Amino acid sequence: MSYNLLKGKRGIIFGALDENSIAWKTAERVHEEGGTFVLSNAPIAMRMGSIKDLAEKTNSEIIAADATNIEDLEKLVDQATEILGGKIDFVLHSIGMSINVRKGRHYTNQNYDWTHKGMDVSALSFHKVMQVLKEKDAMNEWGSIVALTYMAAQRVFPDYNDMADNKAYLESIARSFGYFFGKDNKVRVNTISQSPTPTTAGKGVKGFEAFINYADKMSPLGNATALECADYTISLFSDLTKKVTLQNLYHDGGFSNVGVSQDVIEKFE
Repeated sequence: MSYNLLKGKRGIIFGALDENSIAWKTAERVHEEGGTFVLSNAPIAMRMGSIKDLAEKTNSEIIAADATNIEDLEKLVDQATEILGGKIDFVLHSIGMSINVRKGRHYTNQNYDWTHKGMDVSALSFHKVMQVLKEKDAMNEWGSIVALTYMAAQRVFPDYNDMADNKAYLESIARSFGYFFGKDNKVRVNTISQSPTPTTAGKGVKGFEAFINYADKMSPLGNATALECADYTISLFSDLTKKVTLQNLYHDGGFSNVGVSQDVIEKFE
């Protein structure tokens, strides 16, 4: 169902890899709601995924950019405003990577070069994206910037590894940068703390299947899907949430406020 919530709005969507990814679903929903955008991903991710299909489907252009590289980001923002014909109204940052997780290094035995790289990709890239947008005065007033995060930023999920630290840093950047972006440019900045979601990235975490089932049993409304997350993101891109900023918004079926659920108790009785 379309409400035309984003008619005439322009944006940049980072991180769409394949149809399982939240960024992919968000791009589809933005398109349905009348928004136009450019898609961006790292060159390596573009080779792995099927982003070209998404571009065709949503009538969008793809601009390859390493989100940790300022020069790449400057080119991206210049090209995006040119292609879209004006300033940007919305940005989705859906970027995260941990080499320690990928290579099976335990949290207590990190390769710090990998940690540093993961932090740059997963968190610092968010600061870089916003800094470039702000310096170029590329955002419209009442624009909306959203980054995806996870509750491991606040609580311990042993197998989430150094990504937990990256997400905590990401959320802090959203608040700190969001303050200045709001004060100076009336741009809002929020993070969505999503349920565990079976995306290509999510499935890389050890014990993921068991955990997703546990989260589902803990949440009164069950886990939020990638498509539902896309819907929530749309609401934050729209003019209906103009005064929502500096928030970390839990989109998790209620999981974050449940101590224990009846379903989980019964499992252990």
